[in-house]
Amino acid sequence: MLKFNDRGLITAIIQDAKTNEVLMVGYMDKEALLRTLDDGEVWFYSRSRQELWHKGATSGSTLKVVSISKDCDSDVLLLKVEPLGPVCHTGNWSCFFQSVVREDLSDV
Repeated sequence: MLKFNDRGLITAIIQDAKTNEVLMVGYMDKEALLRTLDDGEVWFYSRSRQELWHKGATSGSTLKVVSISKDCDSDVLLLKVEPLGPVCHTGNWSCFFQSVVREDLSDV
């Protein structure tokens, strides 16, 4: 049984099925996960807009699902995908393109 948090969301790690590169992290509610399972393309729940969104609906950079796994605690999903274009909204292939430096902690 999957464990959704108190907001009804579960963390979804998106990984390139061919390279194993982590591309992004998003959140799914039950409806987003069901749509993903039915559609074969990734759907998320936007915490900022509080609505479902189909990844790539506006950019065309969709994510074709290869497999979905859950972690040992059933509270995180790992989706292996075939990306059809850059994944990050900045135009970068992955959302993880910035190195962490000490200055990142200055306001923490």
